[in-house]
Order: sequence, then structure tokens, then C-alpha cells
Amino acid sequence: MGVVLGGAVMAGCGGTGGAAPEPAPAPSPGPAPAPQTLAVPAGYRLVWADEFDKAGLPDASRWDYDTGMNKQGWFNNEKQYYARARLANSEVRDGRLVITARREEMRDQADWGGQKYSSARLLTRGKAEWTYGFFEVRAKMPCGLGTWPAIWMLGLGQWPATGELDILEHQGSAPERVFSTVHTTSGHGAQGVTGATSLPTACTAFHDYQMLWTPQRVSFAVDGRVHHVVDNKGSGAAQWPFDAPQFLILNLAIGGDLGGPVDDAIFPVKYEIEHVRVYQAP
Repeated sequence: MGVVLGGAVMAGCGGTGGAAPEPAPAPSPGPAPAPQTLAVPAGYRLVWADEFDKAGLPDASRWDYDTGMNKQGWFNNEKQYYARARLANSEVRDGRLVITARREEMRDQADWGGQKYSSARLLTRGKAEWTYGFFEVRAKMPCGLGTWPAIWMLGLGQWPATGELDILEHQGSAPERVFSTVHTTSGHGAQGVTGATSLPTACTAFHDYQMLWTPQRVSFAVDGRVHHVVDNKGSGAAQWPFDAPQFLILNLAIGGDLGGPVDDAIFPVKYEIEHVRVYQAP
């Protein structure tokens, strides 16, 4: 802008004689505008997927389980115990991964921490991580007061310095709303950068929850409609740590800071995922 204004001032001042002033240099192009719709970019190829087409426990070559905080209690005051490789909580059937939360006490487990509910938290850590790409998870929310399902990614290091990308979060207490959040050193927890959208059929129909992560920005969408965009401002790792690998997490939390009060009448409650697909540029 400064170049154009400077040129305009020079032209206004003019010079001696009748020579025409030199034209001002064209402004340099700014960053590309944020997308309004989202789809697999041209040239990207499928690099990892799970179509959940083999019945039984989730594919152990693709998924592990996170149970590390069962004994001491999970973050955000959550109330669930996460079971490892237990069909009652994570089962592939009818072409879907079904994560089921139950009202039960897992007293026979050595790492039980007194929780009243069981659930599952699957992750690709140690099996698959990615830097940049188009991510799509087709899912149906469980709903019911106290449910808190999520599709999200974490970096391989100390949180929040390595960043967190929440492709989807949902609260059973607000069944027609879904949201996406970016957590970094400069803004995390309640200060994370969040965008939400209305989705009246989140609990009754499957939808595609999507994210396009590039060096310039991360964009979040539902069924191709963008509802949240966070740009790389070029101000450093505190605002943009997203230039290193992250792994994917699928989980169903119960209660806690976002899950809120729990209605025990809802159990068992099911969070269903039809596919997970990851595309990257060659």
C-alpha cells in the first residue's frame, strides 16, 4: 500500500516540464483468500485410510489406545476410564468403528481410578503421523447429556508447545452445534482459537468432518463448508507450531469441563465413525 500511496503523492506533486510521471509499481500480491469450501486439493493422493471393513477390534497396525491417565484421572475433570482393546468399548462392525461409553466401574483393572464410566480413546501415535494434508473423518455424534466426542491431532512433544488441532468437538448438551479449535502456546485451553457451526443433524446423520493443513493456514469444514480458518501469521512457533508431525486421536469423553453434567440414563451411548482418510501432496 505504501508503494502505491507514495507513487500517488509523487504524481500529485508532479515535476517540472510536461513529462508524465512514472507509473507507481503494482502492489505485491497478498496471501490467498481463505477458502469458503473445502475438498481434496488437486494433485493430493490418499496416503492413509481406515474404512473399518474388517469386523472385530480396530486394526492394530493403524490404531493404539491411550490409557495412560486412567489411574490418576484424565484431564479437564473428565469422568471416564479408557479401556484397551475391549470390544465393549471399541468395535468395528457393519463397516463402522463404534466407540461405546458405558455406565460401569472397571474395578478388575489394575489402572482403574474410580471412574463410573468406561469408553475408548484410539490414536495413531507411533503408527502414523503427518505434517500437512487434507484429513476427513465421517462420523455421527453420540449425543446425550455429558457426552464429549472429538476428532483431533497432537504434536510429538510437550503440550501446548507442539500444538493441537481439534478437527471436531461436540457436546451432548448442545446437540446441534459442532466446533473446531486450534491450541498453541499463545492461546490454549479456554483461550484456544475456536470456530463453531450449526449442524442440526449431528446426532442423527453421518457427516464429513474435514481439515486442510498447509504451511500457510489450517481450515476446518463440515461436508465441505468451511467454518473456521486460522492463518500462519509468521510470528513464530508460539502462534504457529504446525510445521512438524502430528498424530490423530478419536475419543469419547464423559463429563468434565466441556462435557458437563452427565445423565446416567443415556448409557450405553455410541460414537460411530465410517471412515478416516488422509491425503497429501506428492
